[in-house]
Amino acid sequence: MEKTDKIIPFSEVTKFHGHVCPGSALGYRVGEIAIHKLILPRAIDEELLAVVENDSCSLDAIQVVTGCTMGKGNLIFKDHGKQAYTFMNRKTGEAVRISLKDSIDSVDPEFAAARQEAFSNRATEEDKKEFERIKTRLSEKILDAPVEDLFKVERVEMEFPEEARIFKSVRCSKCGEMVAEHRARVENGKLVCIPCFHEYSRN
Repeated sequence: MEKTDKIIPFSEVTKFHGHVCPGSALGYRVGEIAIHKLILPRAIDEELLAVVENDSCSLDAIQVVTGCTMGKGNLIFKDHGKQAYTFMNRKTGEAVRISLKDSIDSVDPEFAAARQEAFSNRATEEDKKEFERIKTRLSEKILDAPVEDLFKVERVEMEFPEEARIFKSVRCSKCGEMVAEHRARVENGKLVCIPCFHEYSRN
């Protein structure tokens, strides 16, 4: 399963993520495609920007392969529940969108049934071992499959978001904890954090 001929070996993803799974394999391929299409090494600061539309295991792989992270501000999460990923090169203005053509289960039809059995109340140790075997097999298939079999890859026109900014912190007047000023809310003329904010509603 090692991909030493690629940008970063898959073992680095596994080391970071903690285990091998179809999601991390998928994210590895996505990151690999993005770098090849945009002709970039791993991200230098915010030169490469990733917009991801799910919070699955694939995100760990994308961070390792591309260097895009939430902490640096060049990984933006949109909770759309879609296996779709858009990468932008700030230097060239190019952008590419990579989306999964079909369900991961379609790559290995035995996977869904094995997963359901392994997580059922009646699952035996043998069922769990079989699931791990099929999960590894599916991960290997994803790593080795031709790009066009798995993904739709297209050049897109995107408006680039501004680079990450550092905001001042202010103190919440209710809990006393510090909060970035752009996330603070005003309640009765005082600054409060989001958890302390009582949103007005007449419903």
